[in-house]
Amino acid sequence: MWQIILIPFLGTALGAATVFLFKKAIGEKMQRALTGFASGVMVAASFFSLILPALDQTADMGRLGFIPVCIGFGVGMLFLLVLDIVIPHMHLDKLEEGPKSGLKRTTKLVLAVTLHNIPEGMAVGIVCAGWMSGNSAITFTGALALALGIAIQNFPEGAIVSMPLLGEGVPKGRTFLYGVLSGIVEPIGALLIIAASSLLIPTMPYLLSFAAGAMIYVVVEELIPEMSEGEHSNIGTVCFAIGFIVMMALDVGLG
Repeated sequence: MWQIILIPFLGTALGAATVFLFKKAIGEKMQRALTGFASGVMVAASFFSLILPALDQTADMGRLGFIPVCIGFGVGMLFLLVLDIVIPHMHLDKLEEGPKSGLKRTTKLVLAVTLHNIPEGMAVGIVCAGWMSGNSAITFTGALALALGIAIQNFPEGAIVSMPLLGEGVPKGRTFLYGVLSGIVEPIGALLIIAASSLLIPTMPYLLSFAAGAMIYVVVEELIPEMSEGEHSNIGTVCFAIGFIVMMALDVGLG
């Protein structure tokens, strides 16, 4: 179980390690491509790994089975909206604005990606808790597919938080550390969810859709504006489709 929890964190760490391969920040086209790919993976993961299992678990409610899923999805969106307002962070589509470097800017950038990782860690924890409880709608391979998909999505996110800092002159060791720290919230969040699983299992449809809503909020609020801004928006769109296909294939193939 702990291996699944650590897989997404490993993806972030590997992405942050790209600072050791480049001498300067990644180009605009590459950043659009990475963000678009991450968006596609998150949308597919939200639907195939979270919303569909939630709907399966409410099938006994008949035509009203959508209600718990809608409630959970809406609350998840609201939860991220509140965090977005309360936590001071830098939006990814504003990375090129403002003064160069400085602790305040660095902190806001790390907080931005950390904020993105909160729903992802929760999603992995919720799915793992459902599998461990013997929920028929959630399998081990399904949980593994979600973890792998988020890890693939986290690779560009780790690069997105580290490479701009490298371009601003922050030492490579520190940029790598900041990238790793931005992802540590994922295994912590997953473990907290699993620790409270005995209390949360009865509300599993709500929790699955809650995680989906939180992830979709991140995509709509942060990633899509970043991938579609400027003259290279077509690159982000194509990579969105690739990311969606990869995650869908993982979930359907392994789940």
